[in-house]
Amino acid sequence: MSALFEPITLRDLTIPNRVWMPPMCQYSAAPEGPATGAPNDWHFAHYAARATGGTGLIVVEATAVSPEGRISPYDLGIWNDTQVEAFRRVTRFLRDQGTVPGIQLAHAGRKASTDRTWTGGAPVGEGAYGWQPLAPSALAFDERHPVPTELTVDGIREIAGRFADAARRALDAGFEVVEIHGAHGYLINEFLSPHSNRRTDEYGGSYENRVRFALEVVDAVREVWPEDKPLFFRVSATDWLDEGGWGADDTVRLAARLREHGVDLLDVSTGGNASGVRIPVGPGYQVPFAARVRAETGLPVAAVGLITDAEQAEKIVANDEADAVLLGRELLRNPSFARLAGRELGADVHVPAQYHRSV
Repeated sequence: MSALFEPITLRDLTIPNRVWMPPMCQYSAAPEGPATGAPNDWHFAHYAARATGGTGLIVVEATAVSPEGRISPYDLGIWNDTQVEAFRRVTRFLRDQGTVPGIQLAHAGRKASTDRTWTGGAPVGEGAYGWQPLAPSALAFDERHPVPTELTVDGIREIAGRFADAARRALDAGFEVVEIHGAHGYLINEFLSPHSNRRTDEYGGSYENRVRFALEVVDAVREVWPEDKPLFFRVSATDWLDEGGWGADDTVRLAARLREHGVDLLDVSTGGNASGVRIPVGPGYQVPFAARVRAETGLPVAAVGLITDAEQAEKIVANDEADAVLLGRELLRNPSFARLAGRELGADVHVPAQYHRSV
């Protein structure tokens, strides 16, 4: 029996296999008008293809909890009912294919208001649908980015409430898993790391103060997210800085706290909060961080980062380094990765009746 294709149950939800799709921004939503932030035909086709390909869980790309929380003007959002209705088309199709629909709730913080990546991803101003970014401290991400507005305590608490509102809408839209985005240098990650958080109040300084916002967001979401449905949290396990940043020890410590607050799985990535760092990118380069969290806390984890073939993915799960693998670029290249990997590993994977001739 393939470990990669064993079902996994978190709370009352059973996910049919351990081949999962991570959030990957498509930058394809309308930037203005009544359909702002709503998924469209591109998003439907994009996610539908991976569902028919046998992917066990699809986590929809970073979806902003408020307009100013978008990474770019072209990001998805879930702050109004028009967006909810558009998402129902996606979640309905995913469920019909046996795929669990998940969504990542996000606020971009100081890295907000940027252009699409394929046009350079530079910050954009009001003339290009942009806005003034918000952050824990008035520190720009790099020399290209503007200095963000430092959030007040009331503003911080308002954003935690926005995450809760977004979780309610995600439930109404038909999602079965919610993931809170606490990675890649976006708002929650900015609070966690001393590299980006220079506050002197109850949200800055000490480790306990810097993790406060993350835990408040988790608590706010867990309060409205049903007890029988799992809650994920995505973390950058390290800033890849030699000093003055967030590191693996901090991540293990946070993972234990997140578990106490009702998080069911940690989605372990790295980087994104400091510019100009050297990252030792290679096959499975982030897996050891996930494995350490799992071993030291017992919290289920998902691994991500240049996982590209069936044998590699199988070993990660079979060796108890992670409970699931998230394949990003590989699923962009090959929407049917799960079906083909199942065939290679001798496992049964759902095939749509319309594709029975491919078996």
